[in-house]
Amino acid sequence: MRRLRIASATVAATTVLLATATLTACGGGTPTTAGGAPGNDKPTTLTYWASNQGSSLEDDKRVLAPELRKFEQQTGIKVNLEVIGWPDLLNRILAATSSGQGPDVLNIGNTWSASLQATGALLPFDDAAFAKIGGKERFVASALGSTGAAGKPPAAVPIYSLAYGLYYNKQRFKEAGITKPPATWAELVAAGKKLTGDGKYGLAIEGANNAENAHHAFVFAKQHGADFFDAAGKARLDSPQAVEAVKQYVGFMANDKIAAPGNAEYAQNESIGDLAKGKAAMLLWQAAGRQLKARGMKPDEYGVAPVPVQSGAPGQGANVNSMVAGINIAVFKNTRNLDGALKFVRFMTSDAEQKVLNSTFGALPPVVSAQQDPAFNTPELAVLRGALATSAAPLPQVPDESQFEELIGTAMKDLFADAAAGRPITTETVRKRLSEAQQQMPK
Repeated sequence: MRRLRIASATVAATTVLLATATLTACGGGTPTTAGGAPGNDKPTTLTYWASNQGSSLEDDKRVLAPELRKFEQQTGIKVNLEVIGWPDLLNRILAATSSGQGPDVLNIGNTWSASLQATGALLPFDDAAFAKIGGKERFVASALGSTGAAGKPPAAVPIYSLAYGLYYNKQRFKEAGITKPPATWAELVAAGKKLTGDGKYGLAIEGANNAENAHHAFVFAKQHGADFFDAAGKARLDSPQAVEAVKQYVGFMANDKIAAPGNAEYAQNESIGDLAKGKAAMLLWQAAGRQLKARGMKPDEYGVAPVPVQSGAPGQGANVNSMVAGINIAVFKNTRNLDGALKFVRFMTSDAEQKVLNSTFGALPPVVSAQQDPAFNTPELAVLRGALATSAAPLPQVPDESQFEELIGTAMKDLFADAAAGRPITTETVRKRLSEAQQQMPK
């Protein structure tokens, strides 16, 4: 899953609960004849909400339009496309689950799978549904691990796989005399200080981006030996280890001074532009290559390395350096065009489309056979594939996960705002913010 703007976490949590009780008919498929007249029992349209994968919403439309025309030519089903930015996607989906005014097919951040599954709004991908899209065995096991709660049929299937990497500006590194990317956070801070000065900074951060904040909080917490949910799925957002994890990440701006104070307001991929322009020398991001290219940065001008880990960090998660990131594709259970929706999911997860879409968007196909294509052997994707295979962990597949992202992301946004204003970020200030977030989690 990628980027997400803040919203009222209380509203989001309440909406999930309401959705479970008030789900009504969803779906944009309308019963029309091939000529557009109403009355045919076989709908010939679908509504698809796509997530923003490219450099802009218009970029996504440009990429998807010819693929959707292929589907229409093959099936006679027209797809009405809406690309929704990450700042708005989750709240749009939650509103659709409660109002009944939603699409037939939609993309979701894979970390939301269990939360949206709990609403009852999404079609369960049981054996029969999987059979209609080509079989469960086609998908990479780690990607299927982020499709819903354990022991239940998945609420969605993977369409794009992602992981975090450390992107760095080679020219800035050369100018600072840095010969290799940092492997630990201590090395990153040391490099960042060499790279900070004259209006330029060592690291770019998206401090007002809730999803980015939550993802980094998860990874840093793992490295500190903490989990935000216990084995029973109960939240524990303010453990001492979690506090230290968040303090360390926010501290890149507040204490280490290697991130610009203005980054506290970044929420719309501005940090990618800072790396491309040389304003920042390092960036933690998911598959940034295509967006860097769109901003004028050539592949030989940046490097990609694994995200750093702690120096001698204790705990089981010490070597976790990414969450299992990615996008899933789901079907609203009450769609009026179920047959067409499943045909569309099969089309979008076919080998041919997986190669086209993932190579265009710079992601990895979660379909086993498609991932073996040479197009996905680039240096950038090799690093991301290695993270997914050896050092990434899935965010908890629990019903309250989306509330966790909103609440922890908002707490960190507020901490970054404090840091930008010059207010001290201490263990106590972080603990207070996380305790406030904990109090808002469902009991």
